[in-house]
Amino acid sequence: MAKPLVTSTIAAPGFLGLNTQESSIQLSSGFALTAENCIIDRYGRIGARRGWTPVNATNADLGSSNIEFIFEMVDPNSDNHLISAGNNKLFVGTETLTQTTVTNADGDAPATYTITGNDWQAASIPYGDGTEATPHAYLVQAGHTPLVYHKQPATSSSLPHDHDGAYGFQVLGSAQTGGATVGSLPPGYTTTDFKPNTILSAYGRIWMADISGDRQTVYFSQLLNGSEFDGGDSGSLSINSVFPNNDQIIGLSAHNGFLIIFGRNNIAIYANPIDVTELTLADFIPNVGCVARDSIVNTGTDVIFLSDSGVRSLQRVIQEKSLPMRDLSKNVRDELVSNVASETATKIRAVYYDRDAFYLLALPATRYVYCFDLRAPLQDGAARVTIWNNIEPHAFVVTAAKELLIGKAGYVGKYYGYLDNASTYRIRYFTNYFDFDQPTSLKVLKKAGFVVIGGSAQPVSVKYGFDYTDNYIGITKYLDSAVVYEYNIADYGVATTVSETQETDPPTVTIETVDEEDVVVSSTHYLVDFSTTYNAGSGYNTSYPVHLDADGYYYSARYLKDENGQFLRDEDGNLIPVENRTEYVYYLKSGSFLGEYTGGIVLDRFTANLGGSGAVLQIGIESDINGDPLSIQKIDVGVKIGKTVI
Repeated sequence: MAKPLVTSTIAAPGFLGLNTQESSIQLSSGFALTAENCIIDRYGRIGARRGWTPVNATNADLGSSNIEFIFEMVDPNSDNHLISAGNNKLFVGTETLTQTTVTNADGDAPATYTITGNDWQAASIPYGDGTEATPHAYLVQAGHTPLVYHKQPATSSSLPHDHDGAYGFQVLGSAQTGGATVGSLPPGYTTTDFKPNTILSAYGRIWMADISGDRQTVYFSQLLNGSEFDGGDSGSLSINSVFPNNDQIIGLSAHNGFLIIFGRNNIAIYANPIDVTELTLADFIPNVGCVARDSIVNTGTDVIFLSDSGVRSLQRVIQEKSLPMRDLSKNVRDELVSNVASETATKIRAVYYDRDAFYLLALPATRYVYCFDLRAPLQDGAARVTIWNNIEPHAFVVTAAKELLIGKAGYVGKYYGYLDNASTYRIRYFTNYFDFDQPTSLKVLKKAGFVVIGGSAQPVSVKYGFDYTDNYIGITKYLDSAVVYEYNIADYGVATTVSETQETDPPTVTIETVDEEDVVVSSTHYLVDFSTTYNAGSGYNTSYPVHLDADGYYYSARYLKDENGQFLRDEDGNLIPVENRTEYVYYLKSGSFLGEYTGGIVLDRFTANLGGSGAVLQIGIESDINGDPLSIQKIDVGVKIGKTVI
């Protein structure tokens, strides 16, 4: 008698994220051994990350150098100011990057100031209060005197705090011809030796630390005057008696009424930072520190940082001293620590993006970005982790408009859409190894079923292997077509079809129908405003794939469709391309797309007949993301149980 089919279901593939730390055969089915270019979405599905699109036009002063620093200064009186750095230059602007040199204290000539790196850290605070408040940003970097970005003097007779000129950079503590200075430095310091490497804006002050030769002192400004570090209620805090073995300050943070000082190997937490006369040590955490300044991120409810042993959370320590710190990277710790060891600490970057509730840690040397989903911790306190392996950001910032911007070669990029600057990227997900609870029996793989959400007419590679082999067997399936909305977000539903008549010249996107003989019988040409090249200054900032036909029109697809708009396939299940139709990626205006939260989702089920046998099985999905989102809802696997293998 034929043996029955034994099935196993992974209802939420990858829901628990990566786990490379434990024995794979003992892992829950919710873990993944590979999750590349993935996120855990709000519904607990593993799916494709978004791509990126350039924000600015190319800039000759930047060239192809990486943007390694981005900061937004909020200005309640006008547009916010986006400051970025690359190629040892400072830039201001969004769609157009304008190189901005450092000027002297009089504001009428360039200052003698040499920039030798792009590893800035910035903080902002208004000068003054009420209607007289004016925003200021402060930039620090090892080996550089701090810079102030504010309204400069309009004339030679104006004082630094008149704020009657245009915005620009000046050196903190520099003196005007008449003797007035752009703020003041701590007593005993001059513009030649006050060169802090970390900065914080909190509790109405600017805090600076990590100065060469003085790495155990925190300096703080006067209240509501971030430029003045001498006189008034400005001052300093020495942690020489707190940090043992001359441990140096790496970074600063503020949370829940505390000032947090991160050393390389220790952490000090101070209470009462609002009244600096009452600053007291509230907690000291020995033998755990921070290895990278820019890994320190305040999420609003927590402070996250990179330590020698992985990514840590301070939340429990701040709330209750008796509770240990959470190890967010517990399930990928060894691999992460190994990758961090090959990095230059000053180049590591991190950000928390509250829209998607993830903490990103970018390691530029290994080209990995670790994505920690923070919606809810796992039972052991760890976060669900995936890896992005080809987006390669060199800087992060989340703007007041809740846009995640990243530093790229030659560009400030926006985390958006499902192409990496008009190029595809590949999502890879593989299960852990599983044995159907019969570890000593041979499993003969018969079929697998998949429920996939989001992809439209995408080729999806199903791969599987037995007994811990890396030589996977693979087949390719094609998903059905439809207009795709990611979790009710219409990222690529074009809204500005302003004409339904045939246009005499491109640009157009054409929707066609075919007859029973698979011949196109009618076409409607929709006029869509787009550019053949990226042109942010004119608003053409969003990539969109189109297909040029021999008739001179651009089409929305390169495959034949039936009268119901479904793609046609040959006898082998492959999509049938229209001859002489070539794919291009052009650029539309972001306003040409349908608004968010205005659609449904595409759900596709397909079954694959598979083969092969082994004691343990691993199965996975790979697909090139080419403009559409993709997520995996469920995997069903059917095997027949064979002989005992020992």
